[in-house]
Amino acid sequence: MQCLEAVKLTALMARTHGHPDVKIGLIDGPVAMQHPDLSGEHLRELLATRPDAHADRSALLHGTFVAGILSARRGSTAPAICPGCTLLIRPVFTQHDSRSGLMTSASPRELGDAIIACIGAGARLINLSLALVGSSTTGERHLREALDLAAARDVIIVAAAGNQGTLGGTLITQHPRVIPVVACDQRGRPLDASNLGSSIGRRGLTAPGDDITSLNTEGPALTSCGTSVAAPFVTGAIALLWSAFPAASAAQITQAVSQASVNRRASVVPPLMNAEMAFTFLRTGEVGG
Repeated sequence: MQCLEAVKLTALMARTHGHPDVKIGLIDGPVAMQHPDLSGEHLRELLATRPDAHADRSALLHGTFVAGILSARRGSTAPAICPGCTLLIRPVFTQHDSRSGLMTSASPRELGDAIIACIGAGARLINLSLALVGSSTTGERHLREALDLAAARDVIIVAAAGNQGTLGGTLITQHPRVIPVVACDQRGRPLDASNLGSSIGRRGLTAPGDDITSLNTEGPALTSCGTSVAAPFVTGAIALLWSAFPAASAAQITQAVSQASVNRRASVVPPLMNAEMAFTFLRTGEVGG
């Protein structure tokens, strides 16, 4: 797939499908767990407390699409980056919110609860393909504490930068231990709708997010775009790197994907991820494998 080659994931994917000990928290919509193209033996659902967690088809579609990028079976229509890793599915939203563009959304408190649940279940990294809606002092404090807990537990959080076409950041993308992700087209140029900003450019990465094909809940595959589509490319690459180098710390993995991406400079636009160079960075650094 061209989207995989754009960020040099093809060679890394040939080396490994990922290891079950590498657990990825997917905080998203519900996932169609019985989809025939999902690697079901490595899926685990962390049920939300809300009784209507499976109510909205658009949320189910979003969660299944993102899950396909990470955990579909190799040879399916989806990118299927790391099907050998364990995917911890934590549904956190139930309805599409048009205010967030091509992304679905959650409140700060809901997101904080979900992050804590994933950490408690053993996640080493967490994918956030969503936007925040609503604000409250207590909710934002709770989310900040959850992000701090992830950092303290050596958990990497990869977050979509957002699709409002704005300059700036959010509580999530401005957190010093979060890796924000911007979506690009097939030529590596950021999509016009992608949010940019100093913290995003300084600590983030760019990944494919235009005309990406992944799983539908049923029927033919779907094509979508945006930063919520781009984020799992970075998450999947990190999962494969951790599978290849299980003794690496979160700081070493983060440094590898950041340093390996060329043209890091004082810019609001982050560099394009290069997974193969990140692998070489870790291998030459003699990180335990």
